[in-house]
Amino acid sequence: MQLISHHIGRFARSIYLAGVIGVAQLLCSTVVGKVGLAEEAATISFRVDIAPILRDHCLACHGAKMAEGGYRVDSYHELLKAGDSGETPVAAGDAEASELLRRLQCDPSERMPAEAEPLLPEQIENIKQWMLAGATFDGEDPEQALHLVIPPATYPTSPTTYAHAIPIVAARFTPDGTGAIAGGYHELTVWNLSDGSLMRRIGNLGQRTFAIDFSADGQTLAVACGEPGRSGEVRLIDFASGEVRGVVARAADVALDVAFRPGSDEIAVALADSSIRIVNTATQVEVRAIASHADWVNSLAWSDDGTRLASASRDHSSKVFDGATGELVASYAGHAAPVRGVAFSADATHVLSTGDDQRLHRWQVADGAAVVVIPLGTSASRISRSGSNLFVPCADHRLLQIDLNENKVTRTFAGNTDWVLTAHTFSAPTPAPDSPADAADSTASPPANYLLSSSFDGQLRLWDLNADGTT
Repeated sequence: MQLISHHIGRFARSIYLAGVIGVAQLLCSTVVGKVGLAEEAATISFRVDIAPILRDHCLACHGAKMAEGGYRVDSYHELLKAGDSGETPVAAGDAEASELLRRLQCDPSERMPAEAEPLLPEQIENIKQWMLAGATFDGEDPEQALHLVIPPATYPTSPTTYAHAIPIVAARFTPDGTGAIAGGYHELTVWNLSDGSLMRRIGNLGQRTFAIDFSADGQTLAVACGEPGRSGEVRLIDFASGEVRGVVARAADVALDVAFRPGSDEIAVALADSSIRIVNTATQVEVRAIASHADWVNSLAWSDDGTRLASASRDHSSKVFDGATGELVASYAGHAAPVRGVAFSADATHVLSTGDDQRLHRWQVADGAAVVVIPLGTSASRISRSGSNLFVPCADHRLLQIDLNENKVTRTFAGNTDWVLTAHTFSAPTPAPDSPADAADSTASPPANYLLSSSFDGQLRLWDLNADGTT
């Protein structure tokens, strides 16, 4: 990644990050597998060699939602079931009697995949040899979905430099506030905020990073990532070393948000498959799944005490769930448009939500009723609260600060040249109190000192919130 330019103004510092790969096509992770002699067939693995072929070339037409000819391949269990034709799809030990193999290499009028290029000869040979060896399953559960059967990927190395800027969908401060982390292509980049220099690169991540969050101790970085329409997951990173120590919440579509639950090892994960997953990061075991939304879950936020979880969805709703049980507590449908950002008020009695209806809605958890609706004049992305201030990234290039005590916009941060996608604040540590009176006042959260934003054109901007005026 290459630093294009660095500009320091009175109220903002812009770090221009280069992005987008200088190649026309994305890398294909289809595993070709082992081909050759029949005695090598036993080494062919369903998980490593066969399942990726089925996922990449067959699943779109033969999955749970669409099963052409009544035939599904979304799990090993389904793969063995006959479709509407009644023919045996996979005959263990007898490849020639397997309808699946016949359809992969027959006349174009019947050949699968339909209306697409045929499989490569080596891919067909792999499937044939796997069948001859008994068509065995080497995973944990034959009814498990293909994307979970396939081992977690080791992703390609990111390009040394990027030819063009890419949208920075995920950005935040490092725990000590000296650096900024930005999502790239199969990587995160870490930037020194004092001079704009690149400090580190953290690789082996999904194609696109959609959200990042730190554990309370700053040691574990959770990265929500994936490839749209194909895979999604959260990678748990040891921030000191940059090593991946776990892959959780794996799904067939991207992970759009991740948030650590205050006071625990749990994370909440928002997925494009319309679900929310709660995962214990210490054990890397899924605690529960919440299936209350009907479309993408775009954003999540915990209450400050971790007892409630709020969500924003493309299904036009925002909801609140009990943090311990996952039970639905409240629902709000006042947007009548996709909802993209969500946050709690400091006392967790209200939820703040934004979206494509170009308004900020403040509504009550107790009854789901609107308290106030604030016009924004544009669509808004993922929002961030610090104390009594809410920061709203906007599609019209503005970043707004809203005073939640007065329910009005009190500051506009201008100067961006594209959609603002994220906003994250940092509060410098509060000095130790000099007197008992000071100690009594020190329980409140310190006000934010700095604001970091990212935008669609690949910019990171650092704002000094203590500076007077509007930029």
